[in-house]
Amino acid sequence: MNLVIKGKNMEVPENAKDYITKKVSRFDRHLQNITEAKVELAEEKTRSQDNHYVVEMTLDCRGTFLRGEERGADIFSAADAAADMMNRQIRRYKERLQGRKRRAAGSKEDPAIHRQQEGTLIKIKRFPVKPMSPEEAIEQMELLGHDFFVFFNESNDQFNVLYRRKSGNYGLIEPGLD
Repeated sequence: MNLVIKGKNMEVPENAKDYITKKVSRFDRHLQNITEAKVELAEEKTRSQDNHYVVEMTLDCRGTFLRGEERGADIFSAADAAADMMNRQIRRYKERLQGRKRRAAGSKEDPAIHRQQEGTLIKIKRFPVKPMSPEEAIEQMELLGHDFFVFFNESNDQFNVLYRRKSGNYGLIEPGLD
């Protein structure tokens, strides 16, 4: 696993790098297909000392991205909280993989995807696009915790936008020229 630790408008102390490296290396025990881990640290000027540091972790599991962001009074408590969140994300991802294997072995029905959590898109990230079905795009969107997801639809060879509706269902935008 390739690990990248960087600070946003701050210099990351060596002891914090060592601590985060130790935390992130434990993820490999639970999920072996992690190819890259990115950790971004930021110090925010807030009135509340409890949310002074932000740690964002992103894991690339061969094209599937798991992301978590947590805040804390110091770098170490924020890193602990982010690592705990990533462990929950890994557990949920593995449960979905096992459920998919069971469904593939048992029946050919499409899974009913339920909304896991409510969130707001606060950051735009670039990542490589691979062809996928709308069902896979829903899973990716849920794993990232976003309200919409741009993907290359393998069935129509076009970029599509998947979004979460207020009702909890999903919408798919397929662009077309008039």
